[in-house]
Amino acid sequence: MKTDYSKIYIDGEWTTGSSDSQMKNTNPFTGEELVTTQAADKSDLDKAYKAAAKAQVAWSKELPQKKQEILEKVLEVMQENKEFIIDWLVKEAGSTVFKATAEFGVSVNILKEATTFPFRMEGKILPSRQAGKENRVYRNSIGVIGIISPWNFPFHLAIRSIAPAIATGNAVVIKPATDTPVTGGLLFASIFEAAGLPKGLLNVVVGRGSEIGDDIVTHPIPRLISFTGSTPVGKHIGELAGGALKKTALELGGNNNFIVLNDANVDQAVDSALFGKFYHQGQICMSINRIFVHRDLYDEFAEQFIARAGKLKFGNPTEEGAQVGPLINRDQVDRILKDIDATVEQGAKLRLGGQADGNVLEPTVLTDVTNDMPLAENEIFGPVAILIPFDNDEEVIEMANAYPFGLSGAVHSGNIERGTNIAHQIHTGMIHVNDQPVNDEAHMPFGGEKDSGLGRFNGEWVLEEFTTLKWLSVQHGRSEYGPFVNDTKK
Repeated sequence: MKTDYSKIYIDGEWTTGSSDSQMKNTNPFTGEELVTTQAADKSDLDKAYKAAAKAQVAWSKELPQKKQEILEKVLEVMQENKEFIIDWLVKEAGSTVFKATAEFGVSVNILKEATTFPFRMEGKILPSRQAGKENRVYRNSIGVIGIISPWNFPFHLAIRSIAPAIATGNAVVIKPATDTPVTGGLLFASIFEAAGLPKGLLNVVVGRGSEIGDDIVTHPIPRLISFTGSTPVGKHIGELAGGALKKTALELGGNNNFIVLNDANVDQAVDSALFGKFYHQGQICMSINRIFVHRDLYDEFAEQFIARAGKLKFGNPTEEGAQVGPLINRDQVDRILKDIDATVEQGAKLRLGGQADGNVLEPTVLTDVTNDMPLAENEIFGPVAILIPFDNDEEVIEMANAYPFGLSGAVHSGNIERGTNIAHQIHTGMIHVNDQPVNDEAHMPFGGEKDSGLGRFNGEWVLEEFTTLKWLSVQHGRSEYGPFVNDTKK
């Protein structure tokens, strides 16, 4: 498997990008340069899309067992290079070893699910209102899919589009995030190449958003754009794609709720909240953004949560037992510190943390937060927890639904039916009772409502996204066309 990632990958060849600009890839904790890549420009993107379109024609007709065989080989290559992939996730994405290992594991599950897709491209035969007619419905590949991968879970969130796209007979062009060009893109070129994927079916263009970001969407060849990232960028992609009548699969930002009702088990709720808030430094679309705690349990929950958050090991992600590593870049740190200051100015109490060293922001907790303060209104995307009190179920439901996001969430209650009833009333694509919101299973529908995205990933639901249906009817006898019938033989 190739390990030099200084070039882009087009039509089965590692080639130097044509842009005048270079992309320097650095370790977010140490600042060490990992690799520098000559960036791709619009001409490279055009070559990648044309190569994908040409290769996809034959791939769409390939036998399902051949597609499955390639994906199974991809799985072998991944397993053989597990430690190599984990190492890259740690040094490029700022992942702790725990997070990188978990990300690898969930990626394996995604791939295993995708290996079944070539044999799940099922259609239907349906009756007709017309005598002698048979209606057939075929499930076909779309063609070429453009994939824009994020920097927070780059390997997992790229493969969840790549694997099903390839499995269902499509070709792909991937533009990874500028902070994670290897784990979000170039690693896959290396892996699929080693697995024997035919040339042209997978292409990786490492380039700046300002140079090729719009073009990967507006280029005439791709019929679907899969994007995971922020809501503002997702809306822009949706506008561009809509203008060309392209499909989109968008998994965007969240302002996820964690609700602790007055009959909840506090110890269990604190366990869940610590993981759901601080896993991967809170840089997860599903991470807890607002922790709502019933006033009867507020002080007890706050004391336990603050005490345990203060014991989290943060800093160097390579150290054994590290729980909180660096944010991806300094801009993220400065953005969060600004919101912390503004929230404190409006009356919240800083109870833990609030300081940063380089890109490492220590675990931070604020209490006495209200639902209209900056840290409650904005997606935090960092290791900062805010605790908001509430007095009754109706109030917390209203506060939880106050913002135009709906990705994930959690409700804790000693009464399963009560917790489930509350969960039903939260406008979100995913929600979990007596658990935390960072859940992803390869066979379950993953996606959000409102400003948190469009479409669903995983399992049979991604099959719906990455394929298209064709109605083909067959008239077995002669049709009657009323006054248009040829009566010359009468």
